[in-house]
Parts: sequence; C-alpha cells; structure tokens
Amino acid sequence: MIGKLTGRLDSVHEGGCILDVNGVGYLVAASSRAVAALPQPPALGTLWIETVVREDAITLYGFADAAERDWYRLLTGIQGVGPKVALALLSTLSPADLAGAILAGDRGSLSRAPGVGAKLAVRLVSELRDRIGGMPTGSSLPVPAAPVAGGGAAADAVSALLNLGWKRPEAVAAVNRVTERIGEGAALGELIRESLKELAPR
Repeated sequence: MIGKLTGRLDSVHEGGCILDVNGVGYLVAASSRAVAALPQPPALGTLWIETVVREDAITLYGFADAAERDWYRLLTGIQGVGPKVALALLSTLSPADLAGAILAGDRGSLSRAPGVGAKLAVRLVSELRDRIGGMPTGSSLPVPAAPVAGGGAAADAVSALLNLGWKRPEAVAAVNRVTERIGEGAALGELIRESLKELAPR
C-alpha cells in the first residue's frame, strides 16, 4: 500500500492533484486544506496517502500531514461518513478545529461541511467525543478541552473525575453533557454520579 508520495506537481485542481513520481502520474483526491498547502507546479510536493481499494477502483486520498490522514481514518470509521464527506469535513475544519467542535458539541460547525446534515453532526459528536483524546491536531498543542459549562459544581465534578483517573477531555465532555441534560443548578453529587454513568462502557 502507498503511504506517502513525493514528486513533481503536474497539476493542481479543486479536489486534488496529479503528482508525477518518476514519470508515473498519480491522481490524488485531497482536501482543500491539503491542496492549498502544496507548492505551485512544477515544484516538488509531498502528500500523505490513504489508499482505498474497491471492486471497481483504487483511489488515492492525499493529506497535508499525518494528523490530517489520521483524522480521515477516524472519520471514515463512523457510519454515514464516506471518503467524500471526510474530505469535506477536513476541508472545512482543521484537525484542531474538528477536535474543539466535537468536544464542545458544536454541531453547527460540523454541519458547515458539505454532506454533513444535522443527524450526522449529532452522530459525530456522540460517537467521537470520547475517542479523540489521543488524536493529533497538527500542532504541538494537545486536543483542546471544551470549557466546563456552569463552572462551580461542574468544575468540581471535573476535578473529582480527574482524581478518579479519567482524562480531562473525557471528564469535561461528560460533565458538559450531564449539565446540558439536567441543568446548571445540579448538586455536585448528582453531577458526579451522572457523569460516571456517561463514562461507563456501553
């Protein structure tokens, strides 16, 4: 399988490029972010590659860096997210922005990507919220945690979950979901109990 290509840029177009590697022109589909990061033809360019083999085609998808490729793999693991929708998400939001939107439950930002409707945005948030703690963001910064809704008891609940061994992004996301469901006036004990239920394996 092809993991990375470096070659002369034959042409760059919306949705991808043709990369000439030792006389072989590879047609690569890519996010607009990856295309924008490429130099002007005929300079040398590099793309990280994900190869998708189907019965009727072999398609190369190119990414600006390994972080973007890893997010593509994560996104295409969600039901309803095919290669085109994953590229649309990565064209609309950087890996860091994607992580922030998912942790914050910002369905509006996700829905800006072509092909992502309200239902799919909800699925992305619910299925990825607890899975992105170790995902790269394309920078030296860790995945950003959403702000704790409500402060006060909510912040104390996050602290308690951290003391129990949960990672901060997971703890913040769980407390925010509980706060959204039962209201900001909830007592600390109730917040912790409900958050633990959110974090329990399903």
